[in-house]
Amino acid sequence: MPNWVRAAHVDDVPADCGLELVIAQRIIGLYRVEDQFFAMDGICAHQGGPVAKGATCGKVVTCPWHGWQYDVTTGKHELSEIRQQTFPIERRGDELFIDMEVPGT
Repeated sequence: MPNWVRAAHVDDVPADCGLELVIAQRIIGLYRVEDQFFAMDGICAHQGGPVAKGATCGKVVTCPWHGWQYDVTTGKHELSEIRQQTFPIERRGDELFIDMEVPGT
């Protein structure tokens, strides 16, 4: 069953940039790519770096610690099969909600 949690107002998320949030005791990266929004685990799979605070270029975010890059639309690492968890987003007017349901529960 979905667990929709309000994440942000659309104006809180700069164009082609990420926003680090703490939602349901998780660090989440919220990204705007053109007029679409995406949410991804904000902790880098490499060594736990703050990927949500990384530089974003188009749909790619780069972790500031060691340069690992992920596609924010899919969570996929750019050079391997590693995938960050992504979360469904729903826009309700000018508010963004993230489904924080834990898979398999």
